[in-house]
Amino acid sequence: MKSFQNSFEKQNKKVGIFLTPSEVVEYLYCPRFTFFMNCLKISQHEEQRYKVILGRQIHDRKTKINKNYLRKKIGCINKDIDVYMNSEKFQLKGVVDEVIYLKDGTLAPLDYKFAEYKDFLYRTHKIQSVLYGLLIRDFYDADVKKGFVCYVRSHNLVKEINFKEKDFNNALEIINDMLLIIKSGYYPKKTNYKIRCVDCCYRNICV
Repeated sequence: MKSFQNSFEKQNKKVGIFLTPSEVVEYLYCPRFTFFMNCLKISQHEEQRYKVILGRQIHDRKTKINKNYLRKKIGCINKDIDVYMNSEKFQLKGVVDEVIYLKDGTLAPLDYKFAEYKDFLYRTHKIQSVLYGLLIRDFYDADVKKGFVCYVRSHNLVKEINFKEKDFNNALEIINDMLLIIKSGYYPKKTNYKIRCVDCCYRNICV
């Protein structure tokens, strides 16, 4: 990862832009989200969306319920809750639900999802976990080899994600693509999945 990371840092040195894992997920949904939000500064007004509000309520409730609970089954010996982190190295910022301290001396992110587990791991859930892993690597200066996702609507089922170096490199490539849009202001192609446009908050101005 070091050679790719060094290239990334050199290319984006002193950019002064910090992306969030949520913004990366929106880019993966459709690249034009990045253009509308970061270039034109047009808000999604997501605070008015029912699922977002409900998800935040669940998140707040879980934070209170699990404040002193350690998930020993996954090797957790300690944890930090609602940790805000930012990384100039990776041009990232965000709040991770829990930073898990594992028995082997490594750290791992744990992210709550107001969702059911559908017998497979969504790409976006994995990417978010990897991005939180990057933040933890830089912020804590620690090894991060895995992440965890807790599916609230599946009775708090916790799924483990093992990270490979290619996962971190792929995440940095996505961040780099987003930064190119923001820095140059170019209008990217929309998603190939037209069904995603039906409920998009930008559908009336996206041409």
